[in-house]
Amino acid sequence: MRLISNRGATDPRTNLALEEYCLRRLDMHRPYLLLYVNKPSVIIGRNQNPLQEVNRAYLRKESLPVVRRVSGGGAVYHDPGNLNFSFLTRYDRNYFHNFRHFTQPIISALNRLGAPAEMNDKNDIVVGGRKVSGNAQYSTGKTMLSHGTLLFDSDLTALEQALHTTDTTGVDIRSKALASIRSRVANISDYLPVSMDMAAFRSLLLESLFTPFGRIKEHPLSEDDWKRIQNLAEEKYGSWEWTYGRSPQFEIERTGRFECVTLKVRITVEKGVIRGCDLSIDSLKKADIRSLETRLIGARFGAEAIRNILKDSDLKTALGPVSPKAFADFLAPFP
Repeated sequence: MRLISNRGATDPRTNLALEEYCLRRLDMHRPYLLLYVNKPSVIIGRNQNPLQEVNRAYLRKESLPVVRRVSGGGAVYHDPGNLNFSFLTRYDRNYFHNFRHFTQPIISALNRLGAPAEMNDKNDIVVGGRKVSGNAQYSTGKTMLSHGTLLFDSDLTALEQALHTTDTTGVDIRSKALASIRSRVANISDYLPVSMDMAAFRSLLLESLFTPFGRIKEHPLSEDDWKRIQNLAEEKYGSWEWTYGRSPQFEIERTGRFECVTLKVRITVEKGVIRGCDLSIDSLKKADIRSLETRLIGARFGAEAIRNILKDSDLKTALGPVSPKAFADFLAPFP
């Protein structure tokens, strides 16, 4: 096994791009390991809708990014107290969906450190009945990735707030997206017999994982590799199309009160684009807002895109007493 250095990167887009790049580009005649820590962020699964997974008000307040990964599974919160691990190997059908094969070395390492870790029937690593690690996998058909989180000393209050979706109250969402299953969580540091920081934990974990392979050896990446990784981070993982537009088709209905009028919307979204739109403003006739509905169909389901559409003076008139900004923010919870 070889260790891949991420050069201390803490941007989740860079680290997810690094995972994918190595998965697709490296010769998998041997396994590789990647360990990294991200700045505060929320990482959603490949088949999830961020609208159903995150507390948008909290993320806006704290300026936390949402990033979609290539693997399935649920939404997770990352911060400097969470250590992420990734095993990259040649594809083997005996090990794809066999999470225990990849998590057992982690579990054994935690037990050696004094934390009584075990795997539950949800493929999570738990200590004292509380989740300390969630896991997911992805395959290209030739190679495979099995990665997970390790809550070492995370801010569990921030975790709960970031993933607490109370701001969808009053919103009816019908979607085929995979919904996260919330679990009681804990930090590994609370179960260790001796106190240590993240650097010491990472070092001891690394030493334990490499015991069967002898000394720790790194696989160097070239400057050209890193240039390609950064391009992937920006063009894919930093894009609206991947993070929001990749959400499975859904329909959203909601009702709001603005300037003494009631606004009702029903919108169908596919690949991040509005495909169907039905608006109702109780102070206006249907004919007065039909042109607005027509213009919205085919537009990106994002507040910024809708605000740009509403710069048209005729459309502003169609909204009556509702301001364009309030309408756009209400209509499209995506940025």
